[in-house]
Amino acid sequence: MKLGVIGCGKMGTALVEGAVKAGVTKAADITGCDPFPAAREAFVKSTGASIAGSAAGVASASEVILLATKPQDIAGALSDIAGAAAGKPLLVISIAAGVTLAALEDAAPENLRIIRAMPNTPALVGKGAAGYCLGSRATAEDAAAAEALLGAVGLAVRVPEKLMDAVTGLSGSGPAYVYLVIEALADGGVKAGLPRADAIRLAAQTVAGAAAMVLETGEHPAVLKDMVTSPGGTTIAGLAALENAGVRSGFISAVDAATRRATELGAK
Repeated sequence: MKLGVIGCGKMGTALVEGAVKAGVTKAADITGCDPFPAAREAFVKSTGASIAGSAAGVASASEVILLATKPQDIAGALSDIAGAAAGKPLLVISIAAGVTLAALEDAAPENLRIIRAMPNTPALVGKGAAGYCLGSRATAEDAAAAEALLGAVGLAVRVPEKLMDAVTGLSGSGPAYVYLVIEALADGGVKAGLPRADAIRLAAQTVAGAAAMVLETGEHPAVLKDMVTSPGGTTIAGLAALENAGVRSGFISAVDAATRRATELGAK
């Protein structure tokens, strides 16, 4: 895969690093561009890729382009790509938050095939979760390319575009909810007498381990929860306290609120 990257920030760099490590592409086949020298330098240092002077230069060297610019810069980037591509078939994978397939395809010529994706920040450590959807001209081979690129740094799930705001509300915003959980668990440990540093490490590892159990066993979370919950024991006492505090409904409401906000922002 000859991969181009327009926007060499942390997320674009993380996705490329993952793709190289997974063998999806090679550093020699990657070209990036970014207006900021520091971002370009960090990208080259982390990935071993080459740098072009413009989005047009990236387009001329690539078969697949990762569009990782800010949403307000998308139209300009697509215009630059179109000028350089001049009928060359290209797949463009956009990770710009809130920019719809319709908006992307309206700004792109017909030779550009579009995929919209929403990765999340744990991609920076190879534990990401991403949703993606196909534009009207994208093919099954394009879907496989997106799956390979996004899946190189975690989990990639294909969804219809109408569910992309839900992906944003759940996995896009979700790391912040989990950080809050880790912080709160650590606070509880400190209240019970644990040193702060130990409490944070234990809380974070507990969350990571529980998540791994769900993903690796394939069991429903309720089944795994029951495996830990002995009659009259400590865990059921803690779970009862969480239910009394409305924690479950709070998380449901958080995902719902973030989803609705994503829809609002996308409509602007």
